[in-house]
Amino acid sequence: MKKLVMIMMLAFAGASGVAWAQTPSVVVSDKTGWHKLGETTVDLKKERDEISVIGADKFAAIKFKVLDESIDLVSAEIFYESGDNQTININSHVKAPGDSRQVDINGGERAIKKIAFVYKTEPNAKDKKAHLEIWGLKTNEGTN
Repeated sequence: MKKLVMIMMLAFAGASGVAWAQTPSVVVSDKTGWHKLGETTVDLKKERDEISVIGADKFAAIKFKVLDESIDLVSAEIFYESGDNQTININSHVKAPGDSRQVDINGGERAIKKIAFVYKTEPNAKDKKAHLEIWGLKTNEGTN
């Protein structure tokens, strides 16, 4: 019985660590401008990650902000609430601190469910990790 409880506690702790690795921001404002959609810390072990978008989720463009360590952004895939998706080839080295280019969303301002992205981190002697934020642009075009 003690082994079962210990296994369950370890499984919960491991799952909690994964859940906390990506932090979605709850967007509550429809104000025109850039809003942080979420953030994560990327390292040498993975090359793909995703962020869920919660709240006021209609955006016309996205960009990636890289902090702490530089990364190579390979591609991104935007999943829309409508069920379709958009794949974007980025192929850009983003130095930290810095921003990727702005990526326009097909069809203007649309509701985003999640954003998946592929990246490559640069090996470094200190095993530093890159902190990455995703930002969305609200234009409020077509709204009253």
